[in-house]
Amino acid sequence: MTAAQVNGITIEYDVHGDEDGEPLLLVMGLGGQLIDWPEALVDLLVEAGFRVIRFDNRDIGLSTKIDAPAPTVRQLLLATLSPRFAHPAYHLSDMADDAAALLDHLGIAKAHVVGASMGGMIVQSLAIGHPDKVLSLTSIMSNTGDRKHGKITLKLLRKMPRVLARSRKDPIAGGLEAGRLVSGPHFDEAEMRKLIQADLARDPDRDGAGRQTIAIAGSPDRTEELHRVTVPTLVIHGLVDPLVKPDGGIATAEAVPTAKLLMFPDMGHDLPVERWNEVVEAIAANAREATSPRPAGQASPV
Repeated sequence: MTAAQVNGITIEYDVHGDEDGEPLLLVMGLGGQLIDWPEALVDLLVEAGFRVIRFDNRDIGLSTKIDAPAPTVRQLLLATLSPRFAHPAYHLSDMADDAAALLDHLGIAKAHVVGASMGGMIVQSLAIGHPDKVLSLTSIMSNTGDRKHGKITLKLLRKMPRVLARSRKDPIAGGLEAGRLVSGPHFDEAEMRKLIQADLARDPDRDGAGRQTIAIAGSPDRTEELHRVTVPTLVIHGLVDPLVKPDGGIATAEAVPTAKLLMFPDMGHDLPVERWNEVVEAIAANAREATSPRPAGQASPV
């Protein structure tokens, strides 16, 4: 892994695949580190012809931690309910600027960009703020920030104070509980435990995840600006996602004129290994449209 000095901060990243592969930037979600993109999934993307770049977003992993107070559980819950309670140290657009600057650092003029959850919000912001850097866009289990679609379910929201409190006392037990609550039927507790342990060994400081939550809550609605995105766009969402409800994916696909929508009935707020081949094939097909445009349409749910 390597560090880049961009935008006055350090961004940790790694690169997989041949130099002549199509550059593909993976952007992880809330509190997620670059290692949360499984290497086996990265290998599939490399086999599909991509040169894959993973990185730690600001405030997580080995990238710079922002000097700002960590929000309390109460502040996090209030910010989730209304943006007027959010007072972010930075916005999603700043995180998109980091991604664009990392591509510049690597000498990459344009890249295919793929983001999951908060990462989907970041790549949407990247396509809006840096359209010249984006070849194709894939937004996974995300939303447009319009406050109406892709909200957390009430059932899960009621459980969040307990989960957050438990996570602060016991990150592994709390993380496993959160994983069970948000994932679909393919949830693998053993694999989740390994990932949480690897994350904690690499970066035990979890305060950045709270600041990222406030950044999401305090960032503006992207819907109108997404209307102007013209690159090939793929939206992937799970039909049993309780953290970002499926209408978040639908609203995203409706906002981008070029978007295709792919929804999985057995996917929650996770990316189950059982769907990796289909996801990689869909990302590759979307990327090919960057050089061979085809009429946009919507893929049927599978």
